[in-house]
Amino acid sequence: MNFYVLTLFPDMVMSGLNNSIIKRAMENELIRIEAVNIRDYTLDKHKKVDDYPFGGGAGMLMQAQPVYDCYKAVTEKINNEAPTDNPQENKRNFRIFYMSPQGKTFNQEMAKELAKEDNLIFLCGHYEGIDQRVLDKIGVEEVSIGDYVLTGGEFPAMVMIDTISRLVPGVLNNDTSADEESFSDRNLLEYPQYTRPEEWEGEKVPEVLLSGHHKNIEKWRLEKAIENTREKRPDLYEEYIRNNPPKGKK
Repeated sequence: MNFYVLTLFPDMVMSGLNNSIIKRAMENELIRIEAVNIRDYTLDKHKKVDDYPFGGGAGMLMQAQPVYDCYKAVTEKINNEAPTDNPQENKRNFRIFYMSPQGKTFNQEMAKELAKEDNLIFLCGHYEGIDQRVLDKIGVEEVSIGDYVLTGGEFPAMVMIDTISRLVPGVLNNDTSADEESFSDRNLLEYPQYTRPEEWEGEKVPEVLLSGHHKNIEKWRLEKAIENTREKRPDLYEEYIRNNPPKGKK
C-alpha cells in the first residue's frame, strides 16, 4: 500500500512516521510512505508558495500552481507504476484527501475502507489554507480528525496513515489485535487489560483472566467493553444498544 503526503514539511512527516510498527511495515515493504515537498514545484526563484488572499484577511494562502504541479508529478508516478485502464481518469487508481476541519470526520470505519486502497494521497495545507481553485480542479475529499484547528495538515495526515496502516494485513504481528481494540468490535471501547505481575500495589488481576476458560474470558471482556463505553462514551453506548437491543426487546 502506498501513501503520498504533499507537504511543505516532509522531514516532519517522515520523522513522525519512521518509528515502531510503521517503520517495521515500511522495512518489510508492506507499506510505502513518501513525503513530497510542494515547495520543489514552485516556479518562484525564491521558492515562495504563498500569497495574500484576494479580498483581504489575515494570513497567507498557498498558491494553486505549486500544489497542482506537485499533485501532477505524484499522480503521474502512480499511473506509471500501475496504469489505469481509463486514460480519461474517470476511474482513478488513487484517492486524494485534503486535511481540513471542514471535512468529514475520520473514524475507524473509514480507516477500514481506506485500508483496501492501493494508493492514498494526503494534501496538507498550511497558513490559511489553499487556493480553492486547485482543490476543485484535482477533486479532493476533505477529511477532518476533529473539531479544532491545527497549524497544518501534517499531523492529521500522520494520524490517518498510522490508523490505516495498522489494518493492512501483516503490519501487526498479531492481526487479530486490530479487531479487538476500541471502535473495532461493534463500535465499543476496548476492555481493560492486564499483564504480570498478578498482584501490584495490592491490586490483583481479575480472576477470570487467570482461569484459562476462554468463553468466560470473552464474556467478561464484552461486559467490560460495554461498561467502559457506557461510562466514557454514552453516545456510542446508545448506538450500540440501538443496534443490539437486549433479548426480548426491540
